[in-house]
Amino acid sequence: MSRVGSQPIVLPEGVSATIEGARVTVKGPRGETSQRFHPDMSISSENGRVNVSRPSDERQHRALHGLTRSLIANMVEGVSQGFTKTLEFVGVGYRAQQSGKGVTLSVMLSHTVDIQPAEGVTLEVQGNNIVRVSGIDKQAVGQTAAEIRSKRPPNAYTGNGIRYQGEQVRLKPGKSARKAV
Repeated sequence: MSRVGSQPIVLPEGVSATIEGARVTVKGPRGETSQRFHPDMSISSENGRVNVSRPSDERQHRALHGLTRSLIANMVEGVSQGFTKTLEFVGVGYRAQQSGKGVTLSVMLSHTVDIQPAEGVTLEVQGNNIVRVSGIDKQAVGQTAAEIRSKRPPNAYTGNGIRYQGEQVRLKPGKSARKAV
């Protein structure tokens, strides 16, 4: 039995789940999200809990069981609390500016880079070197944060670039360390 898939999802106060066949819609204080799941998975809601069960122990059904439960749990968490990723700009000349709903990045390129958020995602600049990406869809928040980071990932020798808050960047020693023989 799947350890993840067999756990019930408890709906917090103010969150409701509607199940119509393979489509699950979750409404909460931060908004509403809906997603279609594999028709083999049976999803039920009772007494403020959502349960996911699988029809057999086939490999595909075992994989879908935990996946379906995790996706529904993420939907519930998104509409109740939301998701946030924080990016830090490290280095001289690395900065971000708010421009409407989007962000303009100066990341040591010959031009500035404009980033527009996906639908349901908000970008917020704090100071000039911290960008917060937030929203109710975990995948969209992570994808937007990854796109911003990909414009200038941390340099392996100096550590300058865009990184997630709390990310540890391992620095390489460089040329001068090789000569110590």
